[in-house]
Amino acid sequence: MSAFIIYPAIDIRGGKCVRLIQGDYNQETVYNENPLEVAKAWEAQGAKWIHLVDLDGAKAGKPVNDQLIGEIARSVSVPVQVGGGIRSESDVDYVLSLGVSRIILGTAAIEDRDFVRSVLQKHGEKIAIGLDARDGYVATRGWLETSTVKADELAVELAREGARTFIFTDISRDGMMGGPNVEAIVNLAKVSGQTVIASGGVSQYEDLQKLAEHTDEGVGGAIVGKALYTGSIKLEEAHSLV
Repeated sequence: MSAFIIYPAIDIRGGKCVRLIQGDYNQETVYNENPLEVAKAWEAQGAKWIHLVDLDGAKAGKPVNDQLIGEIARSVSVPVQVGGGIRSESDVDYVLSLGVSRIILGTAAIEDRDFVRSVLQKHGEKIAIGLDARDGYVATRGWLETSTVKADELAVELAREGARTFIFTDISRDGMMGGPNVEAIVNLAKVSGQTVIASGGVSQYEDLQKLAEHTDEGVGGAIVGKALYTGSIKLEEAHSLV
């Protein structure tokens, strides 16, 4: 049985560790002024990976908090994955050069298929595809727009191009503490035949256990944000349960 990995999330905006509700930039809570301290704390609590999102980058369409992200990647001994505003081959090369282990591509997966194909061929396992879905359709540009592409169909296409890891977010569940969309996550893993990391809605230990039951079907882990910051999930305890 492959391992189920919990990815503590650090969302960076204006150099601070924040959380948004359903991707709404007007509904922001600042949890810590120093994301580097947060990353070190998660590592100390046994994190196997750290999940970073450059929220400013997602909106700007280019890396913005890159210096801070590089500092975090160099300061922790666990691998770091990063998403937000990475939309060109030079962006991918640059962010990987900062010491980041995996890049998450979202908007680009919809809007520039040639680019995605090229970086998958070049970097393989170092590329994850972020599929953020609203009613089953992929949302782009920091969730500000919804496409006409279905998430599961896109996953099948990109798996053929070499994508091995998908990160699936049901936007309606994000930041709402209502539990992940397990059915959609398992379905995506099955149809694509690849690893899917769940994102959005994990609010209690039971959510992690439900997802971990599907590890053999390709559910490779879960990104946990708000629940860690509010204390409803404690990372060390979560690791002992899955």
